Amino acid sequence: MSTITTNDGTVIFYKDWGPRDGQPVVFHHGWPLSADDWDNQMLFFQSHGYRVIAHDRRGHGRSTQTATGHDMDTYVADVIALTDALDLQGAFHIGHSTGGGEVARYAARAKAGRVAKAVLVSAVPPVMVKSASNPGGTPIEVFDGFRKALATNRAQFYIDVPTGPFYGFNKPGAEVSQGLIDNWWRQGMMGAANAHYECIKAFSETDFTEDLKQIDIPVLVCHGTGDQVVPYDDSGPLTAKLLRNGTLKSYEGYPHGMLQVHPDVLNPDILEFLKS
Repeated sequence: MSTITTNDGTVIFYKDWGPRDGQPVVFHHGWPLSADDWDNQMLFFQSHGYRVIAHDRRGHGRSTQTATGHDMDTYVADVIALTDALDLQGAFHIGHSTGGGEVARYAARAKAGRVAKAVLVSAVPPVMVKSASNPGGTPIEVFDGFRKALATNRAQFYIDVPTGPFYGFNKPGAEVSQGLIDNWWRQGMMGAANAHYECIKAFSETDFTEDLKQIDIPVLVCHGTGDQVVPYDDSGPLTAKLLRNGTLKSYEGYPHGMLQVHPDVLNPDILEFLKS
């Protein structure tokens, strides 16, 4: 099992497949999942000659269930530790949902030459929660509801989310995959309840506006108009406008978990961007 240990003693699990001399593609998972959520994409990009890497965020998956550090700055410090340990140069970084926020902050702070391009998929930037400066955001009461549901019965909550809004399986005519639902639940329950509870604040209240403004590498922003978790109008278009070199690609009616529901569409689109 491949791991690194950060300065505060946290053990971060990661997968590292493909040729050592291949261009690295680093995947950053969403809440409350793990590196396993990227299996489809890792196999796809490995088959195209890339070195593919994905880690479990602290408190998630097989990484240490820490008491502290469940905030975006610490998540990014862990990514810096990982990319330094592997000495990744000219890497592509792809983030989904919370992982998209992680990629944005990392790309804004990474050492020169570390990141070549980035892809944000159904990502939380610029900022999710509603406020005076973000009137189109999601009310804080929604996230309070997430915290209450998690604390009350996490196991049931982690069935309700993938069965309903995450993959859009609550939409009329949706083709439901029980395997995706079960795998979402499995990944979620591997992680720590405290980490997942605190991560709700990290993904909903962190403001990535200044990070996005600082990024000068090419960034592809992919977002589905049917996203019920991170609403399209408050994320994708706003993120693309803040980036110096951003491209928005919209997917009509696609849900939050579109990478798993429509990998046959998303994977080739991302590959084309990385090769361009």
